[in-house]
Amino acid sequence: MLSQISKKSLSQLLKKRPPTSQIKQIHAQIITQSLSSSRLFLIDSLIHSYLHTRNLDTARALFDDYPLPSPPTLLWNLMIRAYSKVQDFLEPIYLLHRMLNLENQIGVVPDDYTFNFVITSCTHQNSIVYGEIVHGMVVKKGWCANLCVANSLINMYGVFRKVDDAYAVFVKMSDRDVFSWTSLVSAYAKNGDMCRADEIFVEMPVKNEVSWAVMISGFVGCGKYVDALSFFREMIAQMRPNEAVLVCSLSACAHLGSLYEGDWIHGYIDKNEIVETSNIKTALIDMYAKCGRIDCAYIVFNKIPRPDVHNFTSLISGLSIHGLGYDAVRVFNRMLTENLKPNGVTVLGVLNGCSHSGLVHHGSSIFHNMEDLWGITPKIEHYGCYVDLLGRAGYLAKAFGVAKSMTVNPDVAVWRALLSACRIHRNSDFGERVINHLEQLYPSCYDGGKVLLSNLYASLGKWDKVAKIRNVMGLRKNQSDIGCSWIDLNGVSHEFRVADVIHPQIIEIQIKLTEIMQRIGLVGYTADSSHVSFDISEEDKEHAVAWHSEKLAVAFGLMNTLPRTSLRIVKNLRTCDDCHLALKAISKVYDREIIVRDRCRFHTFREGYCSCNEYW
Repeated sequence: MLSQISKKSLSQLLKKRPPTSQIKQIHAQIITQSLSSSRLFLIDSLIHSYLHTRNLDTARALFDDYPLPSPPTLLWNLMIRAYSKVQDFLEPIYLLHRMLNLENQIGVVPDDYTFNFVITSCTHQNSIVYGEIVHGMVVKKGWCANLCVANSLINMYGVFRKVDDAYAVFVKMSDRDVFSWTSLVSAYAKNGDMCRADEIFVEMPVKNEVSWAVMISGFVGCGKYVDALSFFREMIAQMRPNEAVLVCSLSACAHLGSLYEGDWIHGYIDKNEIVETSNIKTALIDMYAKCGRIDCAYIVFNKIPRPDVHNFTSLISGLSIHGLGYDAVRVFNRMLTENLKPNGVTVLGVLNGCSHSGLVHHGSSIFHNMEDLWGITPKIEHYGCYVDLLGRAGYLAKAFGVAKSMTVNPDVAVWRALLSACRIHRNSDFGERVINHLEQLYPSCYDGGKVLLSNLYASLGKWDKVAKIRNVMGLRKNQSDIGCSWIDLNGVSHEFRVADVIHPQIIEIQIKLTEIMQRIGLVGYTADSSHVSFDISEEDKEHAVAWHSEKLAVAFGLMNTLPRTSLRIVKNLRTCDDCHLALKAISKVYDREIIVRDRCRFHTFREGYCSCNEYW
């Protein structure tokens, strides 16, 4: 216990922000010396100190017992901010209500900080209702013209994607700063309206690094990766990018498979001696892995003195999509030996690696121990990956049992994984069992499963059953995504869609592709058209699979690169059996390495073989 000391000394001690134990000793000294009633500044300092050490309950008890007439506005603001930080949005509303009632009685007046903290608290809730109530209070008290309060309102409405309300606040402002403009741009970006966000961005009188980060991250969030990189190049011509910009730009490169651009950004970071934070290093590992250079991802990782869980997770996920399951498990085990606790994404990454490498024992052990060992509750993604792992390995009944006994409702991805396993193992009887189960669970919502079963029958040549399913479905066309592939040449991303006709070189590409198909036919390639509709001729079936997007991208790459140059292609869907066969033949005939990243994993084609070893 502290000895008897003066009020001034106690106040000075509290201003030094001592630890909780010493604050309690000072608190006891104040009580024993009966100082609290005579010197309110000591109570103020105590409340401030308890809030600084996150002893919110003790601070609130002192606040509620504050001597009359009332705590000063500063303390009200500190309490409201403290509750806002712990995302308790009801208490700030309650305190504001109390404060406004006292305003009528003893003149406690809320200021701009009060409303800012309460609006920020409302931003963290799941309903806009309280935010709109506070907005009404702001209008009633005449704080709409305040720059900080208006900015907080714009930000709040942006978070809840109420862009019209955000814009209404913006246009009524008599004074605006860069935060006002940036908050409005962010509101439209979060709502997915990048055209309007761009229009406002162009009008901004002053732009800072946060403004650029909002635009670039907005384009990445909307899947407009080419636009994101275009804005990045425009930004660096004007100012130095921050961490958020670099991470988003590297993410865009990763999605596009743009190794040229990603490598350039890495060089820019080194040349300008930008500190490689954990986030930047994680983004670099992810970019190199998704651009097909897992060796470069390893180099970045190995240069990190003490990798954290995010660095490990990025490498593990990268190894997994390359089909390097054993390496993914090895890195995962290394992380555990370094006493780093995996998160849900880490476990998902290593399970994916086990799935693509047939490591049933390793994957099962990780899945069944994730909750007990690391406190990670399995989510639907983990169940889906485990079902895929079992199904690919041929354990169809066990995979079906897992899908039926999940603690969360299985989504379409889980059933797709199971039906894909039935297709891989050519087991239509089991596929029918799965569909019958789906029909009982979702009587009106199983068309996606019917399409998968139809494809399974088509792969087995059971066209009568294909026709029956299509009749049941009312001959509706499958609304799945259109096949789309990208190839990056010299930093420019070229996009191709199935049966593309809009690319500037499409005529030359079609001629080249025809030549390619003829040449690989001479070495034994025969089109696999088992999934194509049965009611067209064999010649038309071959033509249908010939114009798939990755084949067009490969033809374009062969036309525009030097011999023996590697081709890197990204596809939004799973590569079909025919394209897989064709790309193996092309890699042999043209002596090229062809690296394809489809929706599931990487395929590296060399000398007529694929890195997946037909396990995909």
